[in-house]
Amino acid sequence: MPATNKAVFLDRDGVLNHEIGDYVWQPDKFVVMEGVPESLAQLKQAGYYLIVVTNQAGIAKGLYTAADVRACHAKLQAACGNLLDALYFAPAHPSVSESLLRKPDSLMLEKGLARFHLDPAQCWMVGDRYRDMEAGRKAGVRSILVGEEEVVQYQPRVKDLPAAVQLILSS
Repeated sequence: MPATNKAVFLDRDGVLNHEIGDYVWQPDKFVVMEGVPESLAQLKQAGYYLIVVTNQAGIAKGLYTAADVRACHAKLQAACGNLLDALYFAPAHPSVSESLLRKPDSLMLEKGLARFHLDPAQCWMVGDRYRDMEAGRKAGVRSILVGEEEVVQYQPRVKDLPAAVQLILSS
């Protein structure tokens, strides 16, 4: 049976919630960015699965736990009307442990592709780092770089998630 479903893979920090310059792992400091719930609702209405893929190296470094990440994800789900279909995180960091889950590798995306029977040609990766674009490329999905944080030449590049959603929906 050929895959026909479509999804948008979403990096977390800097795309869905504010990047605070350090690890974002405390629910009281986890702030969903303006326009995110509405943007996710637009994608969901257009028939996209919504899958979060986030590196969480602080777990490997002993700074916080997987339970802390899950608490932030529960806050994200609540703020976005439980629209997210899956939330994957990579707990490794090269200084401590290796993992194919960690972006720029693509195992988190590949898990989503398999779980939801997705057609990579109909999927997108939205992230704020070049490593997100690399993970998308490795998984065979189109990618959009958001924000101006990382100094790298990449197209398409837009201001934020609402702008990325407009690009996706117009394609």
